[in-house]
Amino acid sequence: MVKRSETSGRLDDAARAGWLYYVAGRTQDEIASAMGISRQSAQRLVSLAVAERLIKVRLDHPIAACLELGNQLRRKFGLRHVEIVPSDPGSSSTTVGIAEAAASEIERWLKRADPIVLAVGTGRTLKAAVDQLPAIECPNHRIVSLTGNIAPDGSAAYYNVIFSMADAVKARHYPMPLPVLVTSSEERELLHGQQLVRSTLAISAQADVTFVGIGELGIDGPLCVDGFLEKDEMMELMRAGAAGEICGWIFDAEGKLLDNPINERVASAPIPPRDSSTVIGIAKGKRKFRAIKAAITGHQVNGLITDEETAEFLLSN
Repeated sequence: MVKRSETSGRLDDAARAGWLYYVAGRTQDEIASAMGISRQSAQRLVSLAVAERLIKVRLDHPIAACLELGNQLRRKFGLRHVEIVPSDPGSSSTTVGIAEAAASEIERWLKRADPIVLAVGTGRTLKAAVDQLPAIECPNHRIVSLTGNIAPDGSAAYYNVIFSMADAVKARHYPMPLPVLVTSSEERELLHGQQLVRSTLAISAQADVTFVGIGELGIDGPLCVDGFLEKDEMMELMRAGAAGEICGWIFDAEGKLLDNPINERVASAPIPPRDSSTVIGIAKGKRKFRAIKAAITGHQVNGLITDEETAEFLLSN
């Protein structure tokens, strides 16, 4: 997959900074905080937006409409972070656009000077984002997986991303040596009691930022396709009102975790506390509309990277 060029990325950052300054009325200090950069870098990006004629009466850049949608979503759902990418009506991909945007946001966090804990979930979209990352040296940071790296048959889970991150990002990595689902709540308690797992769970609870996919349910959903749930188990969940899942944790249309035997078997770490961690969901597409709406309504996530079509759905429903 082609990585975003440096020039394109710089102009996107300049467009974002210019929109925040001239349209949203943010100060340069606020822009620096929102983008995770220094005040001087924020000032240079605003100047670049003007120099490149991105700023006229309105922001002359295709990202402007996306920024406005993001601002509306932020206000409507009380989100900390929102990024909207343009929709491509001719594409059926569920990752193109949002994977690149997620990679840029992950990179911004990893380039912070102060040590952070960055937690990651699993899934196709998140793996596509991680595959976009350049080589980064950040030995002061810790990267922890919320989900196990073992498939139901005992093989390595293909869409677990922490080992892919380790190829590009030089930091301390903490995989979760478990499957996503175990056979019983008793087995989960036994496994979570192991010292290696306990330390990983403790690190995940300290996450400053978390990146997760938002999964749809149904027999074509990831939990069934990847072999974690049987079709009859999935249908029973849907009859019980299940709407989506994050790291295997299943929630209803209001975004509340289901009181269900399946959730008692989830071996993933709990989603980090939203009052202390920025938890960014990465998802788009009609198949995921219901799951995304539930996740942001119930504050399973407090950040979102999606596309225009999904944003317009969320704002109108």
